[in-house]
Amino acid sequence: MAAILGIETSCDETAAALVTHDHRVLSSVVESSIDQHRAFGGVVPEVAGRAHLSTLGPVVARALDQAGLDLHEPDVVGVAVTAGPGLVGSLLVGLSAAKAYALAWDKPLVGVNHLEAHLFAPLLEDPDLSWPLLTLLVSGGHSLIVLQRGPGEYDVLGETIDDAAGEAYDKVARWLGLGYPGGPEIDRLAATGHADVLDLPVSMTGGDLDLSFSGLKTAVVRQTTARPDVAVADVAAAFQAAVAEQLLRKMRAALERHDVAGLALAGGVAANSALRAGVVALARENSLAAHLPSGAMCTDNAAMVAAAGLHRLSTSGPSDLGIPARPTWPLEEVA
Repeated sequence: MAAILGIETSCDETAAALVTHDHRVLSSVVESSIDQHRAFGGVVPEVAGRAHLSTLGPVVARALDQAGLDLHEPDVVGVAVTAGPGLVGSLLVGLSAAKAYALAWDKPLVGVNHLEAHLFAPLLEDPDLSWPLLTLLVSGGHSLIVLQRGPGEYDVLGETIDDAAGEAYDKVARWLGLGYPGGPEIDRLAATGHADVLDLPVSMTGGDLDLSFSGLKTAVVRQTTARPDVAVADVAAAFQAAVAEQLLRKMRAALERHDVAGLALAGGVAANSALRAGVVALARENSLAAHLPSGAMCTDNAAMVAAAGLHRLSTSGPSDLGIPARPTWPLEEVA
């Protein structure tokens, strides 16, 4: 069955996948360069770009092989690639390769918005899900509340005005002397800590749906400086509880204004245990379906890029081969 090739290189994951029109994932290969970044406490753009250069070709070859397709003449309907947002050097590697494959195979190219790709992740694991959905898209670089009326049809209801949730996790983890990335480590420690040891603020408690995590990060620094004896696990538990509470309050507020069939999580922070449990409970309270992505669909991957590319190819047509990398590309600007 003909499929589309998806390529993802927006940050430190090099990924390729083949997905069919009915959202069946034929293959999905992801190689991360995260081990090369740990010593620096975060992603180094130049290191990430070089890693993509050496890894992307073999990753695409493996994805095609696992899908049973010939590298030289694959039965694909097109090539979808993340064009932004992301690290410009990393994006350029993926875009250049995708353009070369499209030219060599005489197939259409389609540039995909990375945030929109995350919104297609639930479809890959539940193609028959009901619309509309209220989706919380939370990652290291973005935090948005999105009303999805259908595939590719959405309104951004709220977004962070400063740090993204995942960014706040990494900064707090660095302050506490934990490893990178900070999210998984804080989540692990929080399970053994006591959230009530610190009184951390829940920001942006007003009526709008925007988010803010900068003040929470500052509160962690101030309170742990004043109380250096507090166990790291307790700090992790208090911080995680405050992040989840803000996100869930905003989801509740959005539910009061919009009728939806289900709730969904997307992005790297969608793997967080407290947030997942909170969304399941919120969905149960409102008799809604809860769509929680698997670990593979939380992290950056090319299957979601392929799914979004199929939609854009059918609705907007192919992209020009001159399509540029867009380090900043708000979801609201997607055609």
